[in-house]
Amino acid sequence: MPFERTSVDDSTMAQGQSAVTTAGQNGERTRTYRVTLTDGNETKRELVSDTITVPPVTEVTSVGTYVEPAAPPPAAAPGGCDPNYADACVPIASDVDCAGGKGNGPAYFDGVARVVGRDIYKLDGDGDGWACNG
Repeated sequence: MPFERTSVDDSTMAQGQSAVTTAGQNGERTRTYRVTLTDGNETKRELVSDTITVPPVTEVTSVGTYVEPAAPPPAAAPGGCDPNYADACVPIASDVDCAGGKGNGPAYFDGVARVVGRDIYKLDGDGDGWACNG
């Protein structure tokens, strides 16, 4: 007897992933017949019993539904400093450029700051985790 397949949502597994969590297994059926022979040839066959001796095991596939929640935006730091930068006050503006660089503002940052969030102003040109350090 062939096994069936089913799927279940799994909120602990990442969305887009799936895994077989219960392996399917075919079952066994036992059929008993009463056979009538005439002159050594089968002339009649009658089903006497039909028993499932080993039931099939349904294959279960878990399908991931977990979506990691988006990180909340960083809270504004006191004094008008952007919370994506630390160790110095990078101003909050529509665009900030390193003072003495090629940017056109409208705001400028004169100093070096550690990038602790997203480098939203692209002040870390060399990717070392520090803004406006050369």
